[in-house]
Amino acid sequence: MNLQESGEMYLESILVLSRTSNHIRSIDICEYMGYSKPSVSRAIGLLKNGGYVVADKNGYLFLTDEGREVAEKIYDRHTQISAFLEWLGVSHDVASEDACKIEHVISDESFEAIKRHVRDMDKK
Repeated sequence: MNLQESGEMYLESILVLSRTSNHIRSIDICEYMGYSKPSVSRAIGLLKNGGYVVADKNGYLFLTDEGREVAEKIYDRHTQISAFLEWLGVSHDVASEDACKIEHVISDESFEAIKRHVRDMDKK
């Protein structure tokens, strides 16, 4: 299954929520992302069918290994790009908002260059 930007955003949201709770339900994603229940339900269904998310008998959602890999990649992109933009003088909120858009379309080559630069900045 080829994920689109929205699917990546859902996976990233589940990853972020899983860092504070082991009990994530669709309603938690609704509240976190500000989306309607039907939209989240449809997206989670697609992610389950794609093998990115599983649910237990109580309806709690978990990332599969493949889902976690995608989510961590997107989250890493978000944090690194956001840090880079803030280093350039962009406010935290704008940097985070812009990083959320850029993280889905930036090439691996460009991202790795930014990541190296951010790592070098941290050493100074």
